[in-house]
Amino acid sequence: MPRPSILIVTPALADANNGNWQTAQRYARFLAPAYRVELAKSFDGQPADLLLCLHARRSATSVQAWHSQRPDRPQMLVLTGTDLYQDIAADPQAQNSLEIADALIVLNQLGLRALPAPLRAKAFVCLQSCSTRQTQVKSSRHLRALMVGHLREVKSPQTYFDAAELLKDKHDIWFDHIGAALEPALGAAAQSLMQRCPRYRWLGALPHGSTRRRIQAAGVLVHPSRLEGGAHVVIEALCSGTPVLASRVDGNVGLLGGDYLGLFDWNDAEGLAGLLKQCRDDPAMLTTLQAQAARRAALFHPDQERSRLRAIVAGLLSPTKSLPKD
Repeated sequence: MPRPSILIVTPALADANNGNWQTAQRYARFLAPAYRVELAKSFDGQPADLLLCLHARRSATSVQAWHSQRPDRPQMLVLTGTDLYQDIAADPQAQNSLEIADALIVLNQLGLRALPAPLRAKAFVCLQSCSTRQTQVKSSRHLRALMVGHLREVKSPQTYFDAAELLKDKHDIWFDHIGAALEPALGAAAQSLMQRCPRYRWLGALPHGSTRRRIQAAGVLVHPSRLEGGAHVVIEALCSGTPVLASRVDGNVGLLGGDYLGLFDWNDAEGLAGLLKQCRDDPAMLTTLQAQAARRAALFHPDQERSRLRAIVAGLLSPTKSLPKD
């Protein structure tokens, strides 16, 4: 008998070089042994047994079209940070997508509480994963901070800029920044900062493999976002033995844990600068963060994500839609 088919719809394909594309590609790889899998930007009538969409608002047209054309076939929806912490509160299309979908996936351990209570019964936490890399010995001469995120307001690069400015006279803390200037004004701000702060380097967009190597080599990864669904770059840092300094928002806390010591309030450049100084000046702080990161890393093993995703898909494709129990 032919294998069941799955259409994965993601608004971001390979040219976007972002977290949504990495998620879609990884899901396709996990599901391919048991299913025929196609990746597309939208549902345009392609034959499939199940629709898997990323992004409630941006995939809303596909969600509605599938519901209208294939009412007897299931669909699941993976919720991004802008879905959970922005769009579903006010956007009718995003809200409709949540109602229609047969299963909802959130990507951090606090994500369920952002959903309307009646929808939580069909929602599941499915933490993302990545390969583990050997922890590199970091330089003792300086602390290299690294931010990985395209330059757009939601990623809060201004907090990183401001922390670099506050620490520009501290010669043993360096700032690297990877990401395309999706908002030109932030690109101009990064260019200007490089002139004022010689230890800040904006590296632009880099291929994923190169970015992963830089994460592995960094002293700390800084992730100051205003909102996140479950940032893959944070997981890559944890699985590379690189401690994370992150904004205290649900999407980050839901990956790092509420007791994680590397959290600072969103938009608090002084708080971030203070943590960076502490990491540089107090060896015990960096050692503690590395130990906390190592404990969390076990949650993000590919076997765990693969097993969870396959169980949800198998449940949706079963005659009774018997979804797994949490």
